[in-house]
Amino acid sequence: MGVLACFRNGCENIMCHRYSNIYGYICGDCFEELVNSGINTNVKEFMSSYKESDLGDMREVAEFRFNKLFPVSE
Repeated sequence: MGVLACFRNGCENIMCHRYSNIYGYICGDCFEELVNSGINTNVKEFMSSYKESDLGDMREVAEFRFNKLFPVSE
């Protein structure tokens, strides 16, 4: 038996009990956040986003988001 790790980007939770044939395992914390984000949430985008609690305060969340939007050019 494997560790049943959450497939959400940046989530380190294991022993997840929810499984999707499309998206893989999701932990209870991420599932709750997904539900709270609303019915129109894009699940693929949600699963590739970083778990908020792993990013710390809101400044870090904003910095992560805007760094992706405006990457440093070479």
